[in-house]
Amino acid sequence: MRTLVHLSDLHFGRIDPDTTDPLVEMVREIEPDLVAISGDLTQRARDGQFRAARAFLDRLPEPRIVVPGNHDVPLWDVVARFLRPLEGWRRHIGEDLAPFWRDDEIAVAGVNTARSLTWKGGRINREQVDALVTRFRRLPEAITSIVVAHHPFDLPPGHAPRDLVGRSRMAMEALAPCGVDLLLTGHLHVQHVGHTAERYRVADHSAVVVQAGTATSTRGRGEPNSFNVIRIDDPVLEVEPHVWRPGETAFGPFDEAPRRRFVREGRIWRLEE
Repeated sequence: MRTLVHLSDLHFGRIDPDTTDPLVEMVREIEPDLVAISGDLTQRARDGQFRAARAFLDRLPEPRIVVPGNHDVPLWDVVARFLRPLEGWRRHIGEDLAPFWRDDEIAVAGVNTARSLTWKGGRINREQVDALVTRFRRLPEAITSIVVAHHPFDLPPGHAPRDLVGRSRMAMEALAPCGVDLLLTGHLHVQHVGHTAERYRVADHSAVVVQAGTATSTRGRGEPNSFNVIRIDDPVLEVEPHVWRPGETAFGPFDEAPRRRFVREGRIWRLEE
């Protein structure tokens, strides 16, 4: 069995400082095999915010897969936005914008969906998808394949299709033959768990999609700060949201969104009701 902690949308520069120490303590207590962080480490891509995010990351267990979000690209500095969009990220977080990690049970690939030409939205391109396909198609079938990106491949109720990552359909149609099992994203600051079959209808394939809310930011969307704990023991995958409980100054399981359990049949993950 493998255990992942999925964090997103930290937004250093606009965080609730009460959440950071309890979050680190909880993640360490869980003892995950991997920590995945799906973007927006900063609020405005400033050096001080990146330094604070770096210090936070260094307190979390390793290994870690971390990808940028749209807030990690400068907004008001037009020169930096278009000529050096991820200079701060590369300086403080890392040079690798397509990180990859695997063991004998899971393989996790990060992809950068942040773009200079869009203020909020994101995009995945054919070159990035081809790189993911190359990595995943070489893996033994028994390994669970996981993609980490900032912008979502599926949406909670009430969100418009424009909130999807650009070229998501192209990506899903290309990744389906590789048997991609799980997509971890953020961006909307709303927790969501679902599967790809309903939106994309790719024959003989259904991946699990898990969206994390914001772990530490004050920029909530009507939900408390949250993160996900994902346990994979093929052919079973469980997602358990954890939320911030201010009265307890601690994170705990989300009673309004209980643990979701999926079972894999071939390349199709089915939700157990």
